[in-house]
Amino acid sequence: MKEPITPSKAPTPIGPYSPIVVARGELLFFSGQIALGPYGQLVGRTVAEQTEQICQTINAMLDELGLTMESVVKTTVFLRSMDTFAEMNAVYERYFGASKPARSTVEVSRLPKDALVEIELIAVR
Repeated sequence: MKEPITPSKAPTPIGPYSPIVVARGELLFFSGQIALGPYGQLVGRTVAEQTEQICQTINAMLDELGLTMESVVKTTVFLRSMDTFAEMNAVYERYFGASKPARSTVEVSRLPKDALVEIELIAVR
């Protein structure tokens, strides 16, 4: 039992995937988000700016589904360089506050559109 969802606040996918898939009616699996603007362009030149855009997008998508950042139970953060971990983490912490989900952070050699950061998540209704 899975249901693909494309919230109006989600950037248009740049590949053959669903922005969100709901499993068993309560688990929501969000595809990795990069800092895409309304026209599919990459927004921000720094990890902090891109993380800000990603968190705003995630927040808007959750809100549209009647959820909040507190609904997020797990994230995976992909960074082009672990040297930018503190920069990403400062923005990330502002959005997740006291409701800290489980998280993995990994360094990768490249991301779509040459983004500096990508965040995927799992939320629960």
